[in-house]
Amino acid sequence: MSNENPKPPTDTSRRTLIFATVLAAAGGAASQITLAGNARADEPKPMFMFVQLADDVKTDPDAKTIRLLNVNKQTVYFSDRPVRLAGHLSMDDYLKEWTKAEGSDNFKADPPNATLSVYEPGQADNTLAVIEISHPKKDGADLVYTYKLLDGTMPKGGGATSLFIDAIGIGGGVGVGFHGVGVGLRGPGVL
Repeated sequence: MSNENPKPPTDTSRRTLIFATVLAAAGGAASQITLAGNARADEPKPMFMFVQLADDVKTDPDAKTIRLLNVNKQTVYFSDRPVRLAGHLSMDDYLKEWTKAEGSDNFKADPPNATLSVYEPGQADNTLAVIEISHPKKDGADLVYTYKLLDGTMPKGGGATSLFIDAIGIGGGVGVGFHGVGVGLRGPGVL
């Protein structure tokens, strides 16, 4: 064993490691759950949050749209306590959460907040923006949302992009939840 300090991982290898870990966890738990929330009334219901990954992003501040370029065909979901589960949904299944008519707590009735994280080439840190998203539309390999900026800065350029989407709750078919980025708030939360 060498006494040299190992080189810290590069941003690219760190992102790859994190993504691989998320995918491994998602694969193991995917068969354990349906998003319809079929748990008994006395059992805790998971609150699911979503992550979408894309190769690039384009924003149109005038039209208030973001375009996730070459978005992954799967949307990753995960939950935290009391029931920790993870998996992935096809894009079509994810988009169904936007068209449900029943209940008042679903993406259609109450559009979620999301954090847009963009790795812009030449920038030391990711560009972050907290937005409210609505009206998703598939356009070839892209996914387009209408957005409302809540906090942060919309990216000037593109690069590797992640969209972290808040949970939906009872009535939306995914379980008990709250809307908000962070801890228990609607809007930018406290970490």
